[in-house]
Amino acid sequence: MANLNTVGTRFGSEYVPSSFVMRFGRREMFVGRDFRKRYSLINPVLDCRTGSEAGYLELVVCSKWLVVLSQAK
Repeated sequence: MANLNTVGTRFGSEYVPSSFVMRFGRREMFVGRDFRKRYSLINPVLDCRTGSEAGYLELVVCSKWLVVLSQAK
């Protein structure tokens, strides 16, 4: 069962107008527009990096959408 939250401050989503957080049991998935300036080259289709905290995985899809996978707290 998935829970859908449209408000959240854990991923800095208060700055992203079209974002949402989904919770799948003990895991969370944040989806929103990627507004950060990337100073390194990224793959234009799908780029995978470690997150800002331990246990986070960031996926940049089509150089526009940011998907963050993490463990729910």
